[in-house]
Amino acid sequence: MTTLLVAKQYVKTFISKYEVYLKPLLKFLVAFITLSMINGKIGYMNKLDSTAVVLMVALMCSFMPMNFIVFISAAFVVLHMYALSLECAVVTLVVFMVLFLLYFRFAPKDTLVVVLTPVTFSLGIPYVMPLAMGLIGNPSSAISVGCGIIVTFLINYIADSATTLSGMEAEDMATKFRFIIDGFLDNKGMILMIAAFAFTIIVVYYVRRLSVDYAWTIAIIGGALTNLMILLIGDLVFDTNVSIGGLILGTIFAVLIAKVLEFFVFNVDYSRTEKVQFEDDEYYYYVKAVPKITVAAPSKTVKKIYTARRRPSGNAQSRNSK
Repeated sequence: MTTLLVAKQYVKTFISKYEVYLKPLLKFLVAFITLSMINGKIGYMNKLDSTAVVLMVALMCSFMPMNFIVFISAAFVVLHMYALSLECAVVTLVVFMVLFLLYFRFAPKDTLVVVLTPVTFSLGIPYVMPLAMGLIGNPSSAISVGCGIIVTFLINYIADSATTLSGMEAEDMATKFRFIIDGFLDNKGMILMIAAFAFTIIVVYYVRRLSVDYAWTIAIIGGALTNLMILLIGDLVFDTNVSIGGLILGTIFAVLIAKVLEFFVFNVDYSRTEKVQFEDDEYYYYVKAVPKITVAAPSKTVKKIYTARRRPSGNAQSRNSK
């Protein structure tokens, strides 16, 4: 345990020391991964489906605010949809405009959440998002996660229906609009996922704020079970074809990641909990103080040892001179 605490301190020291360089690098990596996944999923416009273009745009994003990555990602998606069909681009643009209004109204600082939610779906670990945002976010984070879920399902639906859309006649615009909108809105799996993640975020948030020992651990386990039960019950009721094995494995992996997050954000020693009571003229105060577990990183000191040379004696010098 001490080794892990020392490693944690080294990581925090490294981040604080090189923060000015790590922030642009983080933005570059997030933008590059996001745009690469978009091109890999719906790379219909050849001019954008290029590693050189992605690198240049990601480099530009590294010097811009985080919200700029959201706009660039949305622009990539809309342009790829336009290359597929005008109707897909129009529907996607309208959806993005509605999501932007919700996002900037309720959770404008959750840029990474909006971007990382589709990324976690692509990596097969989406269940980590409600646990993580319940621990370090607030109930409004459900809006950001929900926006990410909607974008993910919209992209997946159009990508799966690309062949059907391409086969429709160009003059039958109304049929294309109806096909896209009906298929997207009737996606019960998307609605179930939004509801499950939102409820899980709220449960984790309020449980981890309780004044009980091991509140964060209880919140992680309770949130994981809540998400698991909602998705399983929803699958039975709405027949959403949820992969039971993938759901269980993904939930276990999400719990492990949440515990790592807890270690770096909220690592306390409940064995040394203190309860303090005091008063003033108007109130009595009951305070519960739980100390953090901190270990100072060992500092290395280099000692230089100098050896003095022995000077030759007077007799030896006289003999040498002779």
